[in-house]
Amino acid sequence: MAAVPDSRPLSGAVAWQEWLPVLAGLLVLYIPTFYGLASWLWQQDEHAHGPIILAIIVWLIWRGREALHRASSRPAAAAGFAILAFGLLAYVVGRSHSIALFEVGALAPLLAGVLLAMRGWAALRALWFPILFVAFLVPLPGIFVDALTGPLKETVSEVTVRLLFPAGYPIARDGVIITVGQYQLLVADACSGMNSMFSLAALGLLFMYLTARRSVLHNAVMLASILPIAFAANIVRVVALILITYHLGDEAGQGFLHGSAGIVLVMAALGILLVLDTLLARLIRTRHPA
Repeated sequence: MAAVPDSRPLSGAVAWQEWLPVLAGLLVLYIPTFYGLASWLWQQDEHAHGPIILAIIVWLIWRGREALHRASSRPAAAAGFAILAFGLLAYVVGRSHSIALFEVGALAPLLAGVLLAMRGWAALRALWFPILFVAFLVPLPGIFVDALTGPLKETVSEVTVRLLFPAGYPIARDGVIITVGQYQLLVADACSGMNSMFSLAALGLLFMYLTARRSVLHNAVMLASILPIAFAANIVRVVALILITYHLGDEAGQGFLHGSAGIVLVMAALGILLVLDTLLARLIRTRHPA
């Protein structure tokens, strides 16, 4: 008679010991990567969210450890090793050619491949969200960022002028340069809203995953609202900075208030998202899962 694979979860000590070689391998691969990012890319404002995203991924994996431990052990070796080989190839190409997109992005197929090869599809389902969340850790290609940032800056400039001019402010724009009174302000890349959209998308998806609403309509409305809320919050930020500059002077507009406005923007947008979730929960009559 053919032996039937044991699908029962491993005992606690044995279950965690089998992951130690995996952890060691990931540390060998990614300690140099993350050290390099911390010394260079993560020091830039547009990528400053990197350490936070990494910490969230580690926490999510730790949070899902019990679900992983309970997952039945039915390895999908063929699919796992194929995805693992793809991830290793992407990592090698990215590391050797200094392509952060491949080097960092390879973490997702590496994790997925290891889970499939060792424990099967049940393990992958247990940790699908942390693996998906790796996408927010990957630095976006410059050509992609430039293609989106330009139109966003133009739109932000136009909407800002259309809001303030009817209110009686002496404001006009030339491209992304806004003139208000005796001041000229440049809508820089940081004011395009790209960073806030990226950050709020990450926070919004994390919030949706943690709350785990059952209603498809609820989740669809929340998902569709993330980027519009981030864009609207960024418009409010730019308008506020223009008003501060006009009434209090250039030094006030470019000083502490300018830096703190970005933090306030993300917090305000997240607050709006929380309020929307509460309203939808009452309107659609959803409940948290038991």
